[in-house]
Amino acid sequence: MQDRRRWLNLAIAAIAALWLGTAALPTSAAAAEKLTVFAAASLKDALDAANAAWAKESGKNAVVSYAASGALARQIENAAPADIFISADLDWMDYVAKKDLIKTDSRFNLVGNRIVLVAEKAKAKPVEIKQGFDLAGLLGDGKLAMGEPKSVPAGKYGMAALEKLGVWKSVETKVAGAESVRAALALVSRGEAPYGIVYQTDAAADKGVAVVGTFPAESHPPIIYPIAILAESENPDASAYLDFLKSDKAAAFFTAQGFTILK
Repeated sequence: MQDRRRWLNLAIAAIAALWLGTAALPTSAAAAEKLTVFAAASLKDALDAANAAWAKESGKNAVVSYAASGALARQIENAAPADIFISADLDWMDYVAKKDLIKTDSRFNLVGNRIVLVAEKAKAKPVEIKQGFDLAGLLGDGKLAMGEPKSVPAGKYGMAALEKLGVWKSVETKVAGAESVRAALALVSRGEAPYGIVYQTDAAADKGVAVVGTFPAESHPPIIYPIAILAESENPDASAYLDFLKSDKAAAFFTAQGFTILK
Protein backbone atom coordinates (compact mmCIF):
# COMPACT_ATOMS: atom_id res chain seq x y z
CA MET A 1 0.00 0.00 0.00
CA GLN A 2 2.83 2.36 0.92
CA ASP A 3 4.67 1.50 -2.30
CA ARG A 4 1.56 2.24 -4.32
CA ARG A 5 1.09 5.57 -2.54
CA ARG A 6 4.75 6.47 -3.05
CA TRP A 7 4.46 5.63 -6.77
CA LEU A 8 1.30 7.74 -7.03
CA ASN A 9 2.99 10.75 -5.38
CA LEU A 10 5.98 10.45 -7.70
CA ALA A 11 3.69 10.31 -10.73
CA ILE A 12 1.78 13.39 -9.60
CA ALA A 13 5.05 15.27 -9.02
CA ALA A 14 6.33 14.32 -12.48
CA ILE A 15 3.10 15.43 -14.15
CA ALA A 16 3.20 18.73 -12.22
CA ALA A 17 6.81 19.36 -13.21
CA LEU A 18 5.99 18.62 -16.85
CA TRP A 19 2.98 20.97 -16.73
CA LEU A 20 5.00 23.75 -15.12
CA GLY A 21 7.74 23.38 -17.71
CA THR A 22 5.24 23.52 -20.54
CA ALA A 23 3.48 26.51 -18.98
CA ALA A 24 6.77 28.39 -18.83
CA LEU A 25 7.43 28.04 -22.56
CA PRO A 26 5.03 30.76 -23.79
CA THR A 27 6.51 33.24 -21.30
CA SER A 28 10.05 32.53 -22.52
CA ALA A 29 8.97 32.76 -26.14
CA ALA A 30 7.20 36.05 -25.47
CA ALA A 31 10.33 37.42 -23.79
CA ALA A 32 12.42 36.39 -26.80
CA GLU A 33 10.09 38.29 -29.13
CA LYS A 34 10.60 41.59 -27.35
CA LEU A 35 12.89 44.01 -29.11
CA THR A 36 15.06 46.18 -26.86
CA VAL A 37 15.62 49.72 -28.08
CA PHE A 38 17.98 52.32 -26.61
CA ALA A 39 16.69 55.73 -27.71
CA ALA A 40 17.43 59.40 -27.09
CA ALA A 41 15.07 60.88 -24.49
CA SER A 42 13.73 63.48 -26.92
CA LEU A 43 12.16 60.73 -29.05
CA LYS A 44 9.85 59.43 -26.35
CA ASP A 45 6.43 60.72 -27.44
CA ALA A 46 6.89 60.01 -31.14
CA LEU A 47 8.58 56.64 -30.67
CA ASP A 48 6.03 55.44 -28.11
CA ALA A 49 3.27 56.15 -30.64
CA ALA A 50 5.20 54.44 -33.46
CA ASN A 51 5.90 51.40 -31.28
CA ALA A 52 2.23 51.06 -30.39
CA ALA A 53 1.39 51.01 -34.10
CA TRP A 54 4.15 48.46 -34.79
CA ALA A 55 2.87 46.22 -32.00
CA LYS A 56 -0.66 46.38 -33.41
CA GLU A 57 0.54 45.64 -36.93
CA SER A 58 3.12 42.94 -36.20
CA GLY A 59 2.11 41.50 -32.85
CA LYS A 60 5.65 42.23 -31.62
CA ASN A 61 6.71 44.43 -28.71
CA ALA A 62 9.50 46.99 -28.54
CA VAL A 63 10.77 47.81 -25.05
CA VAL A 64 12.48 51.20 -25.00
CA SER A 65 15.05 52.59 -22.60
CA TYR A 66 15.11 56.40 -22.93
CA ALA A 67 18.09 58.45 -21.77
CA ALA A 68 20.73 60.87 -22.99
CA SER A 69 22.51 59.50 -26.07
CA GLY A 70 25.90 59.56 -24.37
CA ALA A 71 24.65 57.56 -21.40
CA LEU A 72 23.13 54.98 -23.73
CA ALA A 73 26.31 54.75 -25.82
CA ARG A 74 28.32 54.09 -22.67
CA GLN A 75 25.88 51.35 -21.64
CA ILE A 76 26.23 49.75 -25.06
CA GLU A 77 30.02 49.96 -24.73
CA ASN A 78 29.69 48.13 -21.41
CA ALA A 79 27.74 45.31 -23.04
CA ALA A 80 24.23 46.30 -21.95
CA PRO A 81 21.81 44.00 -23.82
CA ALA A 82 19.94 45.85 -26.58
CA ASP A 83 19.03 45.42 -30.23
CA ILE A 84 18.63 48.97 -31.57
CA PHE A 85 20.30 52.31 -30.82
CA ILE A 86 18.83 55.68 -31.83
CA SER A 87 21.09 58.61 -31.02
CA ALA A 88 20.20 62.31 -31.00
CA ASP A 89 23.41 63.16 -32.83
CA LEU A 90 25.94 61.65 -35.19
CA ASP A 91 28.80 61.84 -32.69
CA TRP A 92 27.51 59.20 -30.28
CA MET A 93 26.54 56.85 -33.10
CA ASP A 94 30.01 57.33 -34.56
CA TYR A 95 31.40 56.55 -31.10
CA VAL A 96 29.79 53.10 -30.94
CA ALA A 97 30.45 52.49 -34.64
CA LYS A 98 34.20 53.02 -34.18
CA LYS A 99 34.12 50.33 -31.49
CA ASP A 100 32.41 47.92 -33.90
CA LEU A 101 29.28 47.85 -31.77
CA ILE A 102 26.74 48.33 -34.59
CA LYS A 103 25.89 46.58 -37.84
CA THR A 104 27.11 49.33 -40.14
CA ASP A 105 24.96 48.30 -43.11
CA SER A 106 21.83 48.83 -40.98
CA ARG A 107 22.63 52.44 -40.08
CA PHE A 108 20.62 55.31 -41.52
CA ASN A 109 19.50 58.82 -40.54
CA LEU A 110 15.96 58.65 -39.20
CA VAL A 111 14.75 62.20 -38.39
CA GLY A 112 15.88 65.78 -37.88
CA ASN A 113 15.01 68.43 -35.31
CA ARG A 114 15.56 72.08 -34.31
CA ILE A 115 16.57 73.76 -31.06
CA VAL A 116 14.52 76.51 -29.46
CA LEU A 117 14.59 78.83 -26.48
CA VAL A 118 11.77 78.15 -24.03
CA ALA A 119 10.39 79.91 -20.98
CA GLU A 120 7.78 79.07 -18.37
CA LYS A 121 4.48 79.53 -20.17
CA ALA A 122 3.04 82.06 -17.72
CA LYS A 123 6.09 84.32 -18.12
CA ALA A 124 6.90 83.80 -21.80
CA LYS A 125 7.72 86.76 -24.04
CA PRO A 126 9.16 86.60 -27.56
CA VAL A 127 12.95 86.78 -27.87
CA GLU A 128 14.71 87.70 -31.11
CA ILE A 129 17.56 85.24 -31.40
CA LYS A 130 20.29 86.91 -33.44
CA GLN A 131 23.99 87.73 -33.33
CA GLY A 132 24.93 89.09 -29.90
CA PHE A 133 21.40 88.99 -28.42
CA ASP A 134 21.36 89.77 -24.68
CA LEU A 135 20.62 86.32 -23.24
CA ALA A 136 22.63 87.11 -20.11
CA GLY A 137 20.41 90.13 -19.43
CA LEU A 138 17.28 88.04 -19.91
CA LEU A 139 18.54 85.46 -17.44
CA GLY A 140 19.43 87.98 -14.75
CA ASP A 141 20.32 85.96 -11.67
CA GLY A 142 18.60 82.89 -13.09
CA LYS A 143 20.02 79.82 -14.81
CA LEU A 144 19.93 78.69 -18.41
CA ALA A 145 18.67 75.10 -18.48
CA MET A 146 20.13 72.91 -21.20
CA GLY A 147 21.60 69.47 -21.67
CA GLU A 148 25.13 69.07 -20.33
CA PRO A 149 27.10 70.90 -23.09
CA LYS A 150 29.99 68.45 -23.18
CA SER A 151 27.97 65.24 -23.51
CA VAL A 152 24.22 65.66 -24.12
CA PRO A 153 23.50 66.29 -27.82
CA ALA A 154 20.92 69.05 -27.21
CA GLY A 155 23.45 70.78 -24.95
CA LYS A 156 26.18 70.45 -27.57
CA TYR A 157 23.93 71.92 -30.24
CA GLY A 158 22.92 74.72 -27.87
CA MET A 159 26.50 75.60 -26.98
CA ALA A 160 27.49 75.58 -30.67
CA ALA A 161 24.64 77.98 -31.48
CA LEU A 162 25.48 80.35 -28.64
CA GLU A 163 29.15 80.35 -29.63
CA LYS A 164 28.25 81.08 -33.25
CA LEU A 165 26.02 83.96 -32.12
CA GLY A 166 28.74 85.35 -29.83
CA VAL A 167 26.71 84.79 -26.66
CA TRP A 168 28.26 81.73 -25.00
CA LYS A 169 30.93 83.48 -22.92
CA SER A 170 28.35 85.80 -21.35
CA VAL A 171 26.16 82.91 -20.15
CA GLU A 172 28.60 80.04 -19.64
CA THR A 173 28.63 80.44 -15.85
CA LYS A 174 24.83 80.59 -15.75
CA VAL A 175 24.29 77.20 -17.41
CA ALA A 176 22.46 74.49 -15.47
CA GLY A 177 23.63 71.40 -17.34
CA ALA A 178 21.07 68.61 -17.13
CA GLU A 179 21.53 64.88 -17.70
CA SER A 180 19.09 64.92 -20.64
CA VAL A 181 17.06 67.38 -22.68
CA ARG A 182 13.89 66.27 -20.89
CA ALA A 183 15.51 67.06 -17.54
CA ALA A 184 16.40 70.55 -18.81
CA LEU A 185 12.84 71.04 -20.01
CA ALA A 186 11.50 70.10 -16.58
CA LEU A 187 13.64 72.79 -14.91
CA VAL A 188 11.90 75.46 -16.99
CA SER A 189 8.45 73.91 -16.70
CA ARG A 190 8.75 73.88 -12.89
CA GLY A 191 9.96 77.48 -12.80
CA GLU A 192 13.43 76.56 -11.55
CA ALA A 193 15.11 78.21 -14.54
CA PRO A 194 13.73 81.22 -16.47
CA TYR A 195 14.94 79.96 -19.86
CA GLY A 196 16.09 76.74 -21.43
CA ILE A 197 17.41 75.42 -24.73
CA VAL A 198 15.64 72.28 -25.87
CA TYR A 199 14.46 70.61 -29.05
CA GLN A 200 11.29 72.03 -30.55
CA THR A 201 9.73 68.57 -30.25
CA ASP A 202 10.27 68.54 -26.48
CA ALA A 203 8.81 72.01 -26.12
CA ALA A 204 5.68 70.79 -27.90
CA ALA A 205 5.36 67.90 -25.46
CA ASP A 206 5.30 70.06 -22.30
CA LYS A 207 2.31 72.35 -21.78
CA GLY A 208 4.16 74.17 -18.99
CA VAL A 209 6.57 75.91 -21.38
CA ALA A 210 6.32 78.12 -24.45
CA VAL A 211 8.78 78.63 -27.30
CA VAL A 212 10.03 82.23 -27.22
CA GLY A 213 12.57 81.93 -30.04
CA THR A 214 14.05 79.49 -32.57
CA PHE A 215 17.78 79.23 -33.19
CA PRO A 216 18.82 79.78 -36.81
CA ALA A 217 19.59 76.45 -38.49
CA GLU A 218 22.95 77.79 -39.66
CA SER A 219 24.04 78.56 -36.09
CA HIS A 220 24.69 74.91 -35.23
CA PRO A 221 25.44 71.57 -36.92
CA PRO A 222 22.42 69.81 -38.48
CA ILE A 223 20.40 67.95 -35.85
CA ILE A 224 20.28 64.36 -37.05
CA TYR A 225 19.05 61.22 -35.29
CA PRO A 226 20.83 58.13 -36.67
CA ILE A 227 19.58 54.59 -35.98
CA ALA A 228 21.30 51.20 -36.25
CA ILE A 229 21.05 47.57 -35.18
CA LEU A 230 23.64 46.67 -32.57
CA ALA A 231 26.34 44.18 -33.51
CA GLU A 232 25.45 41.72 -30.76
CA SER A 233 21.74 41.63 -31.61
CA GLU A 234 20.38 38.31 -32.84
CA ASN A 235 16.75 39.38 -32.72
CA PRO A 236 15.10 38.38 -36.02
CA ASP A 237 12.64 41.29 -35.74
CA ALA A 238 15.28 44.04 -35.71
CA SER A 239 15.38 44.55 -39.48
CA ALA A 240 11.60 44.56 -39.77
CA TYR A 241 11.42 47.15 -37.01
CA LEU A 242 13.83 49.45 -38.86
CA ASP A 243 11.80 48.99 -42.04
CA PHE A 244 8.67 50.01 -40.15
CA LEU A 245 10.35 53.17 -38.81
CA LYS A 246 11.27 54.06 -42.40
CA SER A 247 7.67 53.73 -43.52
CA ASP A 248 5.18 56.52 -44.19
CA LYS A 249 3.00 55.13 -41.40
CA ALA A 250 5.75 55.67 -38.82
CA ALA A 251 6.74 59.02 -40.36
CA ALA A 252 3.33 60.41 -39.40
CA PHE A 253 4.06 59.89 -35.71
CA PHE A 254 7.38 61.73 -35.96
CA THR A 255 6.07 64.67 -37.96
CA ALA A 256 3.15 65.02 -35.55
CA GLN A 257 5.71 65.78 -32.83
CA GLY A 258 7.63 68.27 -34.99
CA PHE A 259 10.44 66.07 -36.32
CA THR A 260 11.49 66.26 -39.95
CA ILE A 261 11.83 63.06 -41.95
CA LEU A 262 15.25 62.48 -43.50
CA LYS A 263 15.50 60.56 -46.77
